Amino acid sequence: MGIYLVDVGAEEWFGEGEEGRAEIAAGLNAELVRRGLSPYESVPVAAEFVRGSGGSFEEKLVPSMDRFIELCEAHLLDEDTETLCGWQVLVPVSLDEKIELPVESSYSDTTVIAGAPQVLAIAEKLAAEIALPPEVPEMCDNLDLTNWFLDGAAEELSATAPGPWSEYPDVSFYVALYLRAAQHSLRRGCPMVYS
Repeated sequence: MGIYLVDVGAEEWFGEGEEGRAEIAAGLNAELVRRGLSPYESVPVAAEFVRGSGGSFEEKLVPSMDRFIELCEAHLLDEDTETLCGWQVLVPVSLDEKIELPVESSYSDTTVIAGAPQVLAIAEKLAAEIALPPEVPEMCDNLDLTNWFLDGAAEELSATAPGPWSEYPDVSFYVALYLRAAQHSLRRGCPMVYS
């Protein structure tokens, strides 16, 4: 059990029923049109799992977020922290303002949607702040980030390439998580959700 951040393919995004997110998709499109933007309809089919391909995304939120939130509060405006951390759905659409739908999500009575371009810009700022190393996995299709930070690879690297990123691995994990999630959403053109 636990909370996972995963990508969603067209079948689930437009699907009805317990696993479907059609109500969110319809609400998002209505709001995009109301804002004078094009609806988000080009959701790709879920990629077949191939390790290292970057076709899918799945990471488990294991460490505490407390120190990560402290980093955000120290280096970001309140609205940027909310943009980075306050969503239930991330879409590859530029949103100057978040969208909040009266649709129940996994962990809330509403669904807050953020734009991946905005989340990416904020995550890149934090990644620069902690000097996140290039060795952090980019393709996160099967808990690659989670395993890298928890199973010793990050600790090994910190012995040879220490830096601000290695002081608090839990902080670096969340910086990398949001960075890679936004990159994946934009690269694949898919939504990201918590499950």
